[in-house]
Amino acid sequence: MRPDGHDADAFRKIVLENFDMSLGTGLNKWKGKIFRIGHIGHFNDLMLMGTLAGVEMGLDLAKVPHRAGGVTAAMAVLTGKSVVEMPKAAVA
Repeated sequence: MRPDGHDADAFRKIVLENFDMSLGTGLNKWKGKIFRIGHIGHFNDLMLMGTLAGVEMGLDLAKVPHRAGGVTAAMAVLTGKSVVEMPKAAVA
């Protein structure tokens, strides 16, 4: 769910304009509250990492409060290393 004062559609626009990555919109009652990540066809670990990086960079640009380090945690899981502890949320 979105933090108060942040619109998922505005976030999606920032990601599209800055990283040429299209995220799905929330449907019906979820419009403007969430975004969706989807794909068509083959999707591998490196594509996942690019997608997660685009989302994390977009959250930074949109000044949406979030816990940084999701990309690092995903890398640890995908390489079979133990899951890294996530840092506490920083306020943007």
